[in-house]
Amino acid sequence: MSTFLNASPIFGPVRSRRLGLSLGVNMMPASGKICTFDCIYCENGLNAERPCHEPYNTAAVVLDALEAKLREMAAEGELPDVITFAGNGEPTAAPEFPQAIAGAVALRDELAPNSKIAVLSNGTRADRPEVHDALMMVDDNILKLDTVDPAFIQLLDQPVGPYDVEHQIETFASFDGHVIIQTIFLTGEYQGKLIDNTGEEYVAPWLAALERIRPQEATIYTVARETPVAGLAKAAPEVLDAIAARVQALGIPCQVSY
Repeated sequence: MSTFLNASPIFGPVRSRRLGLSLGVNMMPASGKICTFDCIYCENGLNAERPCHEPYNTAAVVLDALEAKLREMAAEGELPDVITFAGNGEPTAAPEFPQAIAGAVALRDELAPNSKIAVLSNGTRADRPEVHDALMMVDDNILKLDTVDPAFIQLLDQPVGPYDVEHQIETFASFDGHVIIQTIFLTGEYQGKLIDNTGEEYVAPWLAALERIRPQEATIYTVARETPVAGLAKAAPEVLDAIAARVQALGIPCQVSY
């Protein structure tokens, strides 16, 4: 099915369902995908379909492009609501991610003081001290936790390498609330197996993880674009609303994107 890659090192701005006018920062090259997950719903396609033979962008390349774009947008009178580190894969895996964040914060303070800085991450590098420190510098540290069921994680997110969800929960909790947990809920079928994390056997343990993490917010969403595999479908709005109500009952704000 139709998927796409983002321009690099800057893409957009685009209107995000969750973030407003978002200016994207891509630590990956435009020619391929580099990710520590291989999610079957990823809008950038599966890793094997988007092989990348170029290195991550350096902080200098990213920051030069970001400064130029912010100056251009300022001249046009419309700065972004948020500067979002995302792109074609996992931004925190880039060797110079911490330096890029530090530089982006300085540029934001100088050129776009009302803009937030966000990172969309699967969290697989969040336990590294230098990455952890960088994520503490941003306004919206958005980390993924689609489920706490190990088998379902392997089916849905397909981590590249070892992945211990208990360790991830502990890492997310170590941000002391400076974290937004992002979760996709969806239904369907893949490789003859049911894909549905909206049932109680998945939702209740996920809620228990949120209680441990105590994020500043949770954001839940569902399939919005074409996916690289067939058979996936949206979770119903009423299902998302019911899950959000349970999050809010824990005293955690919850944003829903249908």
